[in-house]
Amino acid sequence: MAERKPMKVGVYIPGNIVEKLTEIMKEIGVESLSRVVQESIRLYIAEHSWRTRGEVVGAIGVLYDHEAGDVDGELTDIQHKFLHAVVATTHVHLDERNCMLIVVVRGAADSVKDLVSNIEKVKGVKLVRLMLMAKP
Repeated sequence: MAERKPMKVGVYIPGNIVEKLTEIMKEIGVESLSRVVQESIRLYIAEHSWRTRGEVVGAIGVLYDHEAGDVDGELTDIQHKFLHAVVATTHVHLDERNCMLIVVVRGAADSVKDLVSNIEKVKGVKLVRLMLMAKP
């Protein structure tokens, strides 16, 4: 997408958010608020445009209690049903009960949405966190 002439826009940002942002900008040495806003908007577009179109790439993070029923087996079965979208997985043991699964995906947005929906329904899954982007 070709860049067009910049446009000036006004936004309302609560004071506590501006204070925290200013603090972080100083800590990491960023001086341009405009640059931060532009980067934030680009990130927002990249993270949310997958919901509305075509192909996506990214990862699905799953935190779960492996002692709950057959959660490991169910998560594996779901991955097998979505082999067309699942590229790779990593399993991390967090403690005696809790595990983290990272599922790397690539494919049609609708298929990945279905995969996420199936994972969220598994008893024992505590949290599902997405890092998905529209495929460039």
